[in-house]
Amino acid sequence: MGSVVRNALNSIKEKGITNFFRELRQQGYLNALLDGNLMQTKIHNIGATLVGVDKFGNKYYENLKVQYGRHRWVEYASKTRYNASQVPPEWHGWLHFITDRTGDELLRLKPSRYGAEHRENLTGQGDEYIYHSKGHALNSGQRDWTRYESWQPTKP
Repeated sequence: MGSVVRNALNSIKEKGITNFFRELRQQGYLNALLDGNLMQTKIHNIGATLVGVDKFGNKYYENLKVQYGRHRWVEYASKTRYNASQVPPEWHGWLHFITDRTGDELLRLKPSRYGAEHRENLTGQGDEYIYHSKGHALNSGQRDWTRYESWQPTKP
C-alpha cells in the first residue's frame, strides 16, 4: 500500500494536481469505484508505463519501481468477464518473463505461415460451450433410453 501512495504522490509532483486528476478521470478511475478488482488494477497503474495494447484491447503495463515478479500486468479490455485465456501467446511470454520482447515486437517477427489466430477459451461461458455427456438432460442429442431392457437372470 505504501508503494501505491508513494507512486501517486510522485505522479502528482511530476504532472501537477489538476493534470493528475484529469488523467484519473480520462483513464476511468471514477467508473472503477464500483468494481473492487478494477479499482485495484487502476490504483496499481499509477506510476506505471503502458507498454502496449493487443488486438483485443487489453493494456499491458510495467513498473520497474515495484517488486520484481510483480512489475508486469494486464488490464483486460472486458471489465465484466475476464480470464487468462484472453491474453494472446505473444503477450503471455512477456507477462511471464519468458521473453523481454513485447507482444508487438514478436508480432513483427512472426512468420506469416502461422495463420492460426488466438481465441479465448469459452468453456463454462454459457450452455453452448459446456460439454454435456449423451445421457445428460441438457444434451440435445440424448440417448434413447426406451430401448433399454433390464437384465433378467434365467431361471433353472
